[in-house]
Amino acid sequence: MPEAVGVVAPMATSEGRAMPRHLASWVMLVILAAVPALAGGFWTYSLGVCMANAVAVLSVGFLLRYGGEVSIGHSFFLAFGAYCTAILERQLGLSVGMGLPVAAVAGAVLGIAFAWPSRALSGIYLAIATMALALAVPELILQAGPVAGGYEGLYVSRPLVPGLSIELQRYYLPLVVLGLVVLLLARFRRSRQGLVLLTARDHPRAAEAFGFSRGYARLAAFAISAAVASVAGSLLAFAASTVSPNSFTLSTAIYLLVGTVVSFGSLGLIGALAGGAFITLVPQVFAAWGDWVPIIYGAALLLVVTLGHRPSEVLAALWARLGGGRRNA
Repeated sequence: MPEAVGVVAPMATSEGRAMPRHLASWVMLVILAAVPALAGGFWTYSLGVCMANAVAVLSVGFLLRYGGEVSIGHSFFLAFGAYCTAILERQLGLSVGMGLPVAAVAGAVLGIAFAWPSRALSGIYLAIATMALALAVPELILQAGPVAGGYEGLYVSRPLVPGLSIELQRYYLPLVVLGLVVLLLARFRRSRQGLVLLTARDHPRAAEAFGFSRGYARLAAFAISAAVASVAGSLLAFAASTVSPNSFTLSTAIYLLVGTVVSFGSLGLIGALAGGAFITLVPQVFAAWGDWVPIIYGAALLLVVTLGHRPSEVLAALWARLGGGRRNA
């Protein structure tokens, strides 16, 4: 009986906390839906790119949460999805509506193709292997020749829905897909497959006793994560309207990892948006600061990581110190 109480109590507590989170997510979606009517073109464009990057942050966070692994090479899958959409438009005249599902399926296959030979690697060794992917991306794009547009890249201009403003479509499509990805990941967390991946990550022997190996779990986690990253790349190509080799360098991969840290590895809407905003808006807002941008980036990241372990305790201690100072004065 005590064990049953111990299980039920946390569930009740988590369900109690889930309602405010769901309400905050819906409020955020409503606010974002109203942005084009309230803000100018700069913010509409920037937030569209921000939401595409938020999907990319979710892909890295998923691999961290369910696979227990860190990837420094997800810019590879991001570039694959972006060029997949751009090449489909240029060669076959297909819009992003076809590019998204093609990028998702092909990205999942590519994720398995990478995870299978590297299944014996983990930790820092897997991180270095994925970093090799990120380093190879620009050169691989250039080696693709005229199909990939060379240094100049490709332009994505075909609207999803003919007759509607392309600027609004470049905003609302990332918003809709971001909401769907968050919803699907939330349902996956409660599914049997999600529990299997979490069990294989934390208790591999228990998972093997039920017939699920850690190797299978890693392949599945990599496939889903790569599919989400490819979808993010497809959205990024559509929202930014261009793709080029310079958009997918090692810095892009590191920024994705930084965005995941800023989001505290959350797979929810608010956390993903925080990570996407950090890697999209911070360089734009502080662009005039020149060489200070990397320093601001590092300081903000250090602050987030410091608070990330025990944010409530750190803020409570800071508040108590400030309150004590006033009393002493």
